[in-house]
Order: sequence, then structure tokens, then C-alpha cells
Amino acid sequence: MNLKELAQTLGLSQTTVSRALNGYPEVSEATRERVLSAARRFDYSPNTRARSLATGRSMTIGHVIPVSTQHEMVNPVFGDFIAGAGETYSGAGYDMMLSLVDDGAEARVYRELRAKGHVDGIIVHGPKMMEPRIPLLTDLGLPFVVHGRASDVNLPYSWLDVNNTRAFRRAAEFLLDLGHRRIALVNGLEEMDFAHRRRDGFEAALSARGLQPDPSLMRSGEMTEVYGYRAARDMLDRADAPTAFLSASMICAIGIRRAIQDAGLIMGRDVSVITHDDDLSYLRNGDTVPLFTATRSSVREAGRRCARMLLDLIEAPGSGPAQHLMEADLTVGQSTGPAPT
Repeated sequence: MNLKELAQTLGLSQTTVSRALNGYPEVSEATRERVLSAARRFDYSPNTRARSLATGRSMTIGHVIPVSTQHEMVNPVFGDFIAGAGETYSGAGYDMMLSLVDDGAEARVYRELRAKGHVDGIIVHGPKMMEPRIPLLTDLGLPFVVHGRASDVNLPYSWLDVNNTRAFRRAAEFLLDLGHRRIALVNGLEEMDFAHRRRDGFEAALSARGLQPDPSLMRSGEMTEVYGYRAARDMLDRADAPTAFLSASMICAIGIRRAIQDAGLIMGRDVSVITHDDDLSYLRNGDTVPLFTATRSSVREAGRRCARMLLDLIEAPGSGPAQHLMEADLTVGQSTGPAPT
């Protein structure tokens, strides 16, 4: 089945079908899902080999993962991003190459990918404050989009990010409005740009209310369930324990909830919790009513948009860097309540 036949079957124009397959944001989510479902059902796919010969491209997008962060490949956040990006690649006739490399060989791998023409572009994951991959890929002339930002890099480059500072400021303000004054931050690794921005938002909310941020109520680490549990357990053991937690990840929040239960307390009554990144396909935040109050932004949608931005750069090399900032919604669940008296 070709594009024309697929469009006729769906009763849509070829342009609409093409845009849905290629992840353009102006196509509604319902139409996109309908087109992708039909493409799978009728086994439709563009002729990648013919397009490669015609354009001189590899028709492949690269994702390079250092060994030290390979655990991210089984993280549901990474999985949702790849699922969203993969939808866009597939619809546009591109394949995806996922490369696991030694940390010390990462720069060499990028150079080889460029020299051998194995990929047409790269998605950069998990940028640090001073991210060395940005100047490297810029020098190589290899199209790339960063999922996130690097605050200390002044070069122009393409990125898509969530407004982490605003999300965590709003979350902290919500807890302050509930009367909480001892609020703990269970953050990600703060050499990572997203975690640095989240801490800035958290501290700004406290300072605006005349409260001095307490370093003893802040933790920074790899966002696992065990990390969330241990951080919360240690702080809850204090005589001046926090009455609320702000968690950088749904996975950490599950650990925080376990620590609250082990302390004989009830989440939402005795201790409040707000988490980020709760909109995950395989780790749902409750059912009808969310379990956790959360700052929510779709990682799958971020994957779609990053992929679309990269394909646009590949197809129009002179278009210049593009940036997109996604806002997070604050969704109220069962995990928050007034500060206990």
C-alpha cells in the first residue's frame, strides 16, 4: 500500500496523512493515532531504500548512550521518549540506531558516525550544565537536537526542554499555600541541567515567602526508588522532620511514599508529596484520581517533537537552530493536604 492508497482508505488527504506520520504538531492526537494505527494494520511504510538513494541520506537517526548511563535505557522516562520519537521516525521513513559506547569513546563514535555517514542526525540526551557534546557536534556539522538545555554553553543549538524552574516553583508555592514551611527537595543529580533548574525554582519559591532554604532538607542523586526511600527515611527520622516533599521523579516519589508508610505516617495527611514526570505510559499515577499531586509534562510528546525538530533540520540544513519550551501542568492528587498542626 502506498501513501495515496492509505489516504483514500482513511478518507483523508495525502498531506494530512503525511503530516500525521511525520509528527507535525498541527495534526490532532486523535487523527495521528488513527493514521498510525492504519499504517500498522496495513503494513504501510515508505520505501526507505529508494528515498536513501534519491536523497543521499542514510535515513537513520542516532541515539548514543554512554555505558555509565546505560541504566537510563530501562527507565520508563527514556522508554516513553524513544516511543514518541520512534513514531515520528517511522512515519517519515527513518530508522533509529541506538548505540551503547564506553564513556571515553563517545567523542570518537560521533566522529565515526559523521565520517561514515551512518546517521543523518543525533538526539542528545541528559545534558549537563557544561555539555561537551554540543560544541563537538557543532564542529562536526552533524544535525542534532538536545532533549533539555545546557545553561553554561553559549553556542547556538537546537533544544526542546520543559520549563523546570517554573514547574518546581509552582509546586513549592502550592505546598506553601497549604501551610507547609519545612519542605524537602529530593532532586536529581545537580550536575545535570534539569536538576539545577529545578532547585533554582524550589529555592526561589521559598525565598519569595521570606523563608531561607535549608540545605539539610535537600538531596541530590540518581533518581531511583531506593534513593527516594533512603532520602525520605533519613529526613523523617529528624526531630524537625519535613512535612512535605518535592520529588524530581515519579520513581523517587514511590520510594518516598514507602518511607512515609514505614514511619507509620499517612501520605496526604501527615506528610505531603508532589512529584514530577508522572505522565508515563507504563507507570501510571493512580487510576481515576491521581495518587500523586504532580507537575506533568508528556515525555512521549517531547520525543515526538524532538524528532520532528531534528528531521526539519535535516531536510532544511540552513534553517538554523530551533528551541521549544514546554510548560508543565500542576495536577492535584491524593498525596497533598494542609500542613499538620
